[in-house]
Amino acid sequence: MYEQEKITPYHDGEKASQVEQMFDNIAPTYDKLNHRLSWDIDKCWRRKAIKALAPYQPKSLLDIASGTGDFAILSAQMLKPQRLVGADISEGMMEIGRKKVAALGLQDIVSFEKEDCLHLSYNSDTFDAVTAAFGIRNFADLDAGLREMYRVLKPGGHLSIVELTTPVKFPMKQLFRIYSHTVLPVYGRLISRDTSAYSYLTKTIEAFPQGERMVDILMKAGFAEASFRRLTFGICTMYFATK
Repeated sequence: MYEQEKITPYHDGEKASQVEQMFDNIAPTYDKLNHRLSWDIDKCWRRKAIKALAPYQPKSLLDIASGTGDFAILSAQMLKPQRLVGADISEGMMEIGRKKVAALGLQDIVSFEKEDCLHLSYNSDTFDAVTAAFGIRNFADLDAGLREMYRVLKPGGHLSIVELTTPVKFPMKQLFRIYSHTVLPVYGRLISRDTSAYSYLTKTIEAFPQGERMVDILMKAGFAEASFRRLTFGICTMYFATK
């Protein structure tokens, strides 16, 4: 078991149900907080992850832990796939995503489906590409989730992930720790009214395996090739893998 798998938002119930409850609670303010707390840099991170897929021209995509659909929407706009499914455990988050997709006229391409990302309902070898932004560190079983992402990919398909990480070099390592332990949880509590959510998210960022260790975990899940690239002084890391 990885350290972040032991961390839960609340005290009662299994982790998956707690994570679902947390994201349902913070769904109305999630987009506002996400962009403000990252100074909108999160949009650049998503764009880089999507650009990594562009040379392969994927026609069918699965966006894991899709939330309110920012990554799915940007992927649809940049990659022009025939089909894109956003899978998430939180109906509250996806309902906001559906409204955004409808407002942009993308409902014929982008759909949202409630899924347990550790036990996906899709057939093996279904999607040309799988993406995930800032969600896999919430998995109750990271290995199982990655194996499922591998399973539903077609042979030769690609996985593109962006995940928040802790910088490893001075002074960003120290500055990020101060920011993540003061500004992020306090501002998160004030806006979202959830006293636990943003403290939980900070703890999972610090505990989540990153860099070379995460590459090893991807290879263990079955991927033939895997690499990583630190973004914005290591605040975020992009992982790219091939089935």
